[in-house]
Formats: sequence, C-alpha cells, structure tokens
Amino acid sequence: MGNILPNAIDLIDAKILDLIQKDASLSVADIADRVGLSSSPCWRRIKRMEEAGIIQGRVTLLERSALGLKFEVYANVKLALPSKDNLEAFEGLVRKWPEVMECMTVTGAVDYIIRVATTDMHAYDSFLREKLLGSALVSDVQSRIIINVAKRTTALPLGLVSDYTPAN
Repeated sequence: MGNILPNAIDLIDAKILDLIQKDASLSVADIADRVGLSSSPCWRRIKRMEEAGIIQGRVTLLERSALGLKFEVYANVKLALPSKDNLEAFEGLVRKWPEVMECMTVTGAVDYIIRVATTDMHAYDSFLREKLLGSALVSDVQSRIIINVAKRTTALPLGLVSDYTPAN
C-alpha cells in the first residue's frame, strides 16, 4: 500500500487525478465514464479534492519555443545577505518578473534556483544585468543554459501516494 495521506485518496480518486493532470479539459461526464462512476459522485470527489487543496487549479500548458521563448536558463542566485527581510524582498521581486517561471529556496552554497524563459541570450543578458544583478540584494548568479530537455512533466507520480499505477 502507498503512503497514507492526511486527505487520503483512494484508487478512484487517483484515477480521476491521473486523468485531469494529463488533460484538464475533460468534462466531468468523460472523467466519470472513464473511472466507472456516474457524473454526480465523480463531481463530488473532484470538488472534495479541490476543497482539500489536492487540486490547486487547472491550466493550459503552452509550448514555450513555439511562442518564441526559445532560451531557458536555470540560475543559481546568492543573496548578499540572506536575512528574513532580504529573502522576502527577493521573493517579492521575482513574483513581479514575468521571465521567472519558478523560484525555489534551496540549501547549500546558493539561496535560490530560478528558472527563466526568454527569447534569446541577449534578452537573458538584459534580464540578468537589469533585474537580477540590478538588485542590491543579489551578490552572485551562476547561469545554466538548457540545451536539451530529456523529460519534463507536470504529472505527479500518483503511484507513490496510492496503490494506483497510471496507464502509459
């Protein structure tokens, strides 16, 4: 048996989650049909998982490079002084910068790893100089340019939290 969660999910919940994390455009009727429920109990399960915070939202994933955002970088960011106020100030800045796709506080020699998407190397250089290094909060940035993505998924491994094994 998988791990027991505070908001325990059963196999039907896991099937529902697997379906909607792969295609959020499915109707409740389609989901219900695929998991062997009628629409009302299926809708109630989805609603319960939304209220429990298991389902945080539904989005459309866009192809970055098809939109001209062909340059992706992971940047290790070190703050000049990693105090509580400076951490909060930096996090406030990155929330305003549309180029930043993700920002994670990490342990080790740096304070943050951010994922940045821009049109090209010149746009990243401008972002780096004007925004990251333009902030007195930042003392060092080490950039890692993404050459190729071997795997990227937004789907969580539901088999680790239930007895459900998603179909491939």
